[in-house]
Amino acid sequence: MTDSAGVLVLAATPIGDPRDAAPRLAHELSTADVVAAEDTRRLRRLCSELGVSPAGSVVSYHEHNEASRTSDLVERLVGGARVLVVTDAGMPSVSDPGYRLVDAAVTAGIRVTCVPGPSAVLMALAVSGLPVDRFCFEGFLPRKAGERSRVLAGLADERRTMVFFEAPHRIEATLAAMAEAFGPQRQAAVCRELTKTYEEVRRGAVAELAEWAADGVRGEITVVVAGATAQVTSLEEALPGIRERVAAGERLKDVCADVAARTGLSKKALYDAAVVLRSR
Repeated sequence: MTDSAGVLVLAATPIGDPRDAAPRLAHELSTADVVAAEDTRRLRRLCSELGVSPAGSVVSYHEHNEASRTSDLVERLVGGARVLVVTDAGMPSVSDPGYRLVDAAVTAGIRVTCVPGPSAVLMALAVSGLPVDRFCFEGFLPRKAGERSRVLAGLADERRTMVFFEAPHRIEATLAAMAEAFGPQRQAAVCRELTKTYEEVRRGAVAELAEWAADGVRGEITVVVAGATAQVTSLEEALPGIRERVAAGERLKDVCADVAARTGLSKKALYDAAVVLRSR
């Protein structure tokens, strides 16, 4: 990293209520050399709401030109520019443009920082009523039914709370697919229009939520789904699987830790029993 290089700033923007904007956002907008915006029209509206005007140049930076425009922005950064990236809502690079530029900037030795602020992922977790000590963000599921079902099947044993984004016209089908993959009683929360006038949070079993969504749902949607509960089994049932994985080349210690996390069995008990079995 050189002293003459610029700085890449990722700035969170309001997900609904403009009053949620961090004070620093207005400062960055009014001082950056370049503002790269997912939608320049929405940027103008945001600037009007915040009472600021960009001092530097404004360029579009979205999923359709992200690959081609990244190199230009990196050149500006290398030349000493302060480049601010904003998306339509929330934090850039979180299911939005930004990752490519961050990766390229890091490779070029450019300093990367961010302006913290609103996040649909974190807000939905906070109001969901589900455990949030461990969670994972899965973004948007595939649009095609078959691909969506395969992805959800792969998440059926995920024990962390899961967060998804979904479009309103697909939410009924997605919840129904979740009921099929996770079981109809898996608990979830559908968070709609967060921070906006018609904010709504529906909590319940995924099958019940799918029935509710059949009447039609509008707005921006974030879905929070409880993780799978540990499938308690016995040491005797777990040992054959452990032996097979070790024979395939995995470390015994790692296998026992994974099985313990998935079953609730003691890692030490699994390891000791596997060692005894191996010595026979």
